[in-house]
Amino acid sequence: MTVVALLSVAPVIEGSMASEVAKAVDALEDFDVSYETNPMGTVIEADDVDELFAAAAAAHRAVDADRVSTVLKVDDKRTSEAGAGEKVASVKRELGRPPKRER
Repeated sequence: MTVVALLSVAPVIEGSMASEVAKAVDALEDFDVSYETNPMGTVIEADDVDELFAAAAAAHRAVDADRVSTVLKVDDKRTSEAGAGEKVASVKRELGRPPKRER
């Protein structure tokens, strides 16, 4: 089974959040997950939902702020081994081309 999730962890502060977000992303290194960071969050993949939740919790705890906002969207399709890359490939096949990236 492959569990895929979109994780967004951010301190509620003024100014740049980059250093605190980097702490959250770095915390994922202690877990058996793969991940890819993008402008809106981090896509995480794990073989086990418990590992994924533990990684997300560690990322949340890694942010040093009075207030931390965390959003976790989990896709736990138990009848398929398809990972995030395969989901993107399916969309490309349906489009008949790669999705356009602007800017």
